[in-house]
Amino acid sequence: MQRSALRHPSSLLAPVFTGCIYFAAASLALMTSRFEGGLAFIWGANALLMAELLTARSGYWPRVVLSCAMASALATTIFGMGALAALPMAIINMLESMIVALLCRRFVPGRRVAGSMRPLAVFLLALCMVANVVAATMAAAVAAILTPVGFLPSWGQWYSGHVLGGLICTPILLMLYQGELGRWLRETRPSAKLEALGLLAFFALSIWWIFYQAHYPLLFASLLPLVLIAFRTGYLGSAAAIVILALIGGTATLTGHGPLNIIPGTLPDRVQFFQFYLALSFLLAIPVAAELNGRRRLTQMLRDSEARYRAIAEHSGDGVLNLSVDGIIQYASPAAIDQIGHAPDRLIGHAATELIDPDYCAIVVATHRRALAQPDEAHAVEFRPRHAVRDDAWYEMLTRAVLDHQGLPIGVISTVRDITKHKARQKALQQAAAIDMLTGADSRRATLEKLEIEMARVATGGHAALLLIDIDHFKAVNDRYGHGAGDRVLIDFVDRMRTSLRGMGSIGRLGGEEFAILLPDADIDRASRICEHLRRRLAAHPFVLEHGGTIAVTFSAGLVGLNAMMSAATLMDAADKALYRAKHSGRNCLRLAA
Repeated sequence: MQRSALRHPSSLLAPVFTGCIYFAAASLALMTSRFEGGLAFIWGANALLMAELLTARSGYWPRVVLSCAMASALATTIFGMGALAALPMAIINMLESMIVALLCRRFVPGRRVAGSMRPLAVFLLALCMVANVVAATMAAAVAAILTPVGFLPSWGQWYSGHVLGGLICTPILLMLYQGELGRWLRETRPSAKLEALGLLAFFALSIWWIFYQAHYPLLFASLLPLVLIAFRTGYLGSAAAIVILALIGGTATLTGHGPLNIIPGTLPDRVQFFQFYLALSFLLAIPVAAELNGRRRLTQMLRDSEARYRAIAEHSGDGVLNLSVDGIIQYASPAAIDQIGHAPDRLIGHAATELIDPDYCAIVVATHRRALAQPDEAHAVEFRPRHAVRDDAWYEMLTRAVLDHQGLPIGVISTVRDITKHKARQKALQQAAAIDMLTGADSRRATLEKLEIEMARVATGGHAALLLIDIDHFKAVNDRYGHGAGDRVLIDFVDRMRTSLRGMGSIGRLGGEEFAILLPDADIDRASRICEHLRRRLAAHPFVLEHGGTIAVTFSAGLVGLNAMMSAATLMDAADKALYRAKHSGRNCLRLAA
């Protein structure tokens, strides 16, 4: 939620002005509602301070609190319980306001108390269950000492007056401070403004009739227009209606008019009953308006989100699909015709699996189900299409679940991208990585991968052998004839080995002049005979250089039989040790691994 910017009044007169208004509100309450010489039955002054604290930066708090404390003390001295009660009552009033402000600052996201249910609930709990329980207890103790009114009646007077004053006045003051009224005046259509004014005028007329003209107790008659206002005008209109009810109904009750005068008892009793009625009206209208306001804001956010989504989907190069839980296409973006090869309107209503090669349907369906089971993550899958212009076509689908208001998946949104070129480049890179660029033999990596595959096959009961070969005195060839001649020898060496093997094995270059020959389906005896055959043929046919000279080339070899109980690294080490022994046995020979 967007955080409301906090005010930071820089003028030195700002807290003084707030203190003057606080003094006027407190004095009016004390002059008109201290019916029994104790605490005031009506109190809205603290609502002003709460609104100030909730909308201003904490650096401004000391000045405005001090100003309102002085105003409270002065009003209590002149119109209240006298000078002895001035300081404690000022402290209690400030404490009440600060408790509400601190709790709302701590637990209300975005600092907006008015406008939605959760912030309003936090405000109600802070005001009714914490701040005024503490403040009423302290104030009742002071009143019980300094006035003839007992502790419990004083507690009830404070609690009802301060809670009602906070409920009615604080939300309206907050909306004024946060610019809600100005925003409503700027952004609301003229017809909606006229409707709101008409409803409020009708409500005011209804309240006047109920309290001044009706011959029967018709307090319930105000509820229907109050609910109508909540639905049609929202939070601001509901708050204005409660103020109208408080002003007209409160004035009528204080002057002896209205249906509450049929209640036997004193004027304070009737005022307290009116406060109870007003609180019920508040709790009926304001939470409904707050919930509706939250839903309107959510609806607007959804509209904005959908507009952004449509703009992205319709102008994206990737195809965008909305799929139901069972995989039926509900929406396809215009790019689907470029990426998938089908017009969007022809895709809707069909199963997404109709677009996928049957060999890949299972993995795509599994990815779809995984996205529904793990809605917080995006899931990718690659597949071949069922019908494609190119035989090597590949697509990538990125899928994420769509959730309802309860957090349950109702489908998925998937982006589909043609990755045929990417796959081709990937394949070319894999092929390049698998081949030694100079000799055309398998690369070291490809040789080790083939070794792992062959070991897995041997584990099922087959035979295979690994032959490590090192060309004898190759450094002397490079030194005498140059590296170009040395490269030519390596190339011809690989060609001769392949020709002599006649498909019985594969040769890979491990590095420099060291090679590995993998011999599937060969035990040690057969592999030894193959090695001797290769060695004799190589020695019998020297390499011919470009300028006409010849080079006699021999090799040393180490042989090991593949064993499923050993790792590839262990086998390579054993063959290397055998090769080492061959090189130190006069070269041009074969040695078996121990």
